[in-house]
Amino acid sequence: MTYREKTKVISIGDRVIGGGNPVLIQSMTNTRTEDVAATVAQIRRLEEAGCEIIRCTVPTMEAAKALGEIKKQIHIPLVADIHFDYRMAIAAMENGADKIRINPGNIGARERVEAVVKTAKDRNIPIRIGVNSGSLEKPLIEKYGGVTAEGIVESALDKVHMIEDMDYDNLVVSIKSSNVLMCARAHELIAEKINYPLHVGITEAGTLTSGNIKSALGLGIILYQGIGDTIRVSLTGDPVEEIKSAKLILRTMGLRKGGIEVVSCPTCGRTKINLIELANQVETMVAGMDHLNLKVAVMGCVVNGPGEAREADIGIAGGVGEGLLIKKGEVVKKVPEDQLLETLREELLHWK
Repeated sequence: MTYREKTKVISIGDRVIGGGNPVLIQSMTNTRTEDVAATVAQIRRLEEAGCEIIRCTVPTMEAAKALGEIKKQIHIPLVADIHFDYRMAIAAMENGADKIRINPGNIGARERVEAVVKTAKDRNIPIRIGVNSGSLEKPLIEKYGGVTAEGIVESALDKVHMIEDMDYDNLVVSIKSSNVLMCARAHELIAEKINYPLHVGITEAGTLTSGNIKSALGLGIILYQGIGDTIRVSLTGDPVEEIKSAKLILRTMGLRKGGIEVVSCPTCGRTKINLIELANQVETMVAGMDHLNLKVAVMGCVVNGPGEAREADIGIAGGVGEGLLIKKGEVVKKVPEDQLLETLREELLHWK
């Protein structure tokens, strides 16, 4: 039995994680939460892309109060991100947050943490305990001779035990680092010690290119071990890109079906069409076709294209001013080059 299968089942709004339930995709808004219209608009874009849980920062009382109006206009669970002020956590829950994210070590005195836990308990709202390597306590850094996986885990367990001692176990745990291997090791260690659902991600991963590579490696290692109940691909950019990457990671790991996988050749001297542009157009076109579970091949030449596309459900291969439509490795149609994309679109729209 994998860790994912034995974790405690937790409800976040109308979604359920843990106990072998599907891994859910999460992101975070980068708007001012106080700006309801902008925040709702971004969340709706994320919903359309496939986001299943959304987190908003709550740095002010105005932001906490805005959560209530935001929640009325969206369709996925809303998580409040709290950093230092326990009053924001309480206000966020009073205004409808489906989950709160806190680091109890940043909240302050024990009675403040108890006040947050009491509100969560009264409303049965899960608490995500978040510990990042960048905020590891000095005594643990000294104990382990630097920031280590062992130190991150010990810090998280201290926080978990603190909340458990307050007679509350409606918890999700998050331990993150920008160091991929340290993050993976920390998840291996903590999976041996608790059974709470884990939110997984590589924090501060970077820009679209570096962030995707680090996240794919880190999440791949962790998910392959059966660890992780929700994931976030942290990117410096449009959060919609996080959702695209997360969906692809889950499909690649075999943890999610549905959606179209696009495969394309790297181009070579035989390529006679603008394959790079065409492949990007195809990827954009199929992004919302989650009802189809297909592999689409985009190939640059008619010499090897049909053979290379044989394992795909459908594909196109370019030639000189024309191209081929291929199904299961068999050429079924030849069309002018400028009709390749539309021909593929029509086939997908009427796929049976």
